[in-house]
Amino acid sequence: VQLQASGGGLVQAGDSLRLPCAASTRRFNMYHMGWFRQAPGKQRLFVGSISFDGRTTYYADSVKGRFTVSRDSAKSTAYLQMDSLKPEDTALYYCAAAVLRDPDGLRTTTYDYWGQGTPVTVSS
Repeated sequence: VQLQASGGGLVQAGDSLRLPCAASTRRFNMYHMGWFRQAPGKQRLFVGSISFDGRTTYYADSVKGRFTVSRDSAKSTAYLQMDSLKPEDTALYYCAAAVLRDPDGLRTTTYDYWGQGTPVTVSS
């Protein structure tokens, strides 16, 4: 599975961005999807995830209430909607796909495929 994240850019604090992640698979419903980010000089961190059927989502505390993960099976695409952006959200954003091993295992799943990352810069 190849993943292509896009939609990054330079925005001001308080703005919104939506990052799509297109997956090259016709079996998109067989994958949990996740979003991660890596700020310069820091480790890659979990941002949010969505289950294979779209019914369950999880978020990092730092983005809860501001970011929303969704998916469109018809387009084999996952999305990260980012609202009320802050300068500390500046990072390279990655999407990832996890093979469906456990339908209820979204929180603890490991990710098998990664996209190349799209940069988001939030100015104050």
